[in-house]
Amino acid sequence: MQFRDLTDKVAVVTGASSGIGEATAKALSAEGVNVVLVARNRERIEALASEIGERAIAIPTDVGNEDEVAALFNEVKKRFGGLDLLFNNAGVGYNGPFEDSKRDEWKKTIDANLYGVLYCTQEAIPLMRGREGAMINTVSSVGGRYGVPGWSVYCATKFAVVGFHDTLRKEIGGEGIRVSLIEPGAVYTNWGHNVTEDAMKKRRDDVEALHAEDIANALVYAFAQPGHVNPQELLIMPTKQVSP
Repeated sequence: MQFRDLTDKVAVVTGASSGIGEATAKALSAEGVNVVLVARNRERIEALASEIGERAIAIPTDVGNEDEVAALFNEVKKRFGGLDLLFNNAGVGYNGPFEDSKRDEWKKTIDANLYGVLYCTQEAIPLMRGREGAMINTVSSVGGRYGVPGWSVYCATKFAVVGFHDTLRKEIGGEGIRVSLIEPGAVYTNWGHNVTEDAMKKRRDDVEALHAEDIANALVYAFAQPGHVNPQELLIMPTKQVSP
C-alpha cells in the first residue's frame, strides 16, 4: 500500500502531554514530520520533545486562551513558514447528571473542547493555503454522534465540533484544505475527569478498549492519503463496544 511521503511536513498536535496526543506526536515524527507539541503542562511536553529529538519542539499553550493560541501560531509561522497538519486533540470531559452539574465545569469543557478547536483552526487556516495535502483533523467522539447519559455537556461540545467540521469542509475544501474527524469509542487513556479510575478502567476492560496508538495510526493513515483524498470521518470503535 502506497502512502504520501510525509518527510518535513509540519504538524501542530494539541493535548500532546499524554495519551492520544503523545502517541500521535511519536507516530508522526517517526514518519519524518516536524511536530509542534502543545499542552498546558510544560514539563511533560518538553520531556516528550527531548525523547523525540530534533523533529519536535514544545510550546506550552492553553488552547482555551485565544491570546496564547495566537502566539502559538505566530511562532509556528516564524519557525516553519507554514503548516500542513493541525491535530486538534486537547479536550476534557465532565461526568454526572446534568441537573447536579457545576457551571464552572461546563465552562472548562466548552473552552477546551469547542473554543480550543475554534481558536486553533482559525489561526491555522492561513498557514495551510498552498500546501499540498494540508489537513485539519480533530478528535471528536462517538459522543458526538450519540448522546450518552451523564455526559451531556461533553456530548454537546462534540456534536458542535461535528457540525462545525461539516460546515468548514464546505467552506475551504475547494482550496484543497482537508477537514477531517476521528471519532473514537472507548480508549485507554488518562482521560475521564470526575470518573473514578476503577470505574473507568472497568468500562474499558469490558469492551477491550482501544489504545492511544490505535488512534495515532488512524491519524497518520488519514494524513498520508494523497491530497485529493479526504477521509472525512473515521468512527473507530472497539470490536466489543456495540453501543456508545
